[in-house]
Amino acid sequence: MKTLLTSTFIFLVSIMTYSQNKLPYYEIPEAPKEFTEGTVTSRLIDGLGFRYYWATEGLKEEDLKFKPSKDARDVFDTVDHIFILSIMTLSAVEGTEMDFPEEGSLTFEEIRKQTLENFKKTSDILKSSKDLSKFVMKINRGNGKIEEYPFWNQLNGPIADAIWHCGQLVSFRRSAGNPLPKGPSFLTGKVNR
Repeated sequence: MKTLLTSTFIFLVSIMTYSQNKLPYYEIPEAPKEFTEGTVTSRLIDGLGFRYYWATEGLKEEDLKFKPSKDARDVFDTVDHIFILSIMTLSAVEGTEMDFPEEGSLTFEEIRKQTLENFKKTSDILKSSKDLSKFVMKINRGNGKIEEYPFWNQLNGPIADAIWHCGQLVSFRRSAGNPLPKGPSFLTGKVNR
């Protein structure tokens, strides 16, 4: 009886740990029923989150150091850049000041987790929005100068840039000998395993 209770306890702790550590975008959430400016933009972020999840899934320490040429960013720096872009977009939709962590203060796993969570928060906010014009990106350029950009610039700026860099990650990891894991369908947003 004691063995059964111990085994049950260990099993339940394992399940709780798994569900607490589960990251967003293993698969794309179900699509909204209606098309609005908020739901369409939210879905764009969901597609980005799904691509980022799989572009970064299973990267090894040696992959993070890979760069295709001496003048290129390495994989880790590209991951970090996407993280910064996710902060820019989330800050705009939350209406908060951009708060970047100190360079080198986070591990790859921490950056990956936070980036995915930023994409998820951004998507959730956008999904219920009826007016994207209220999401203004504010960039502090120093000396008290703050530049403001309308949401249009989010689309062609940080969001498009993050998608671009996800493609780079896929290319870099292939070149490093660690291609994408099998299973994700980028058309359906589901994993076929």
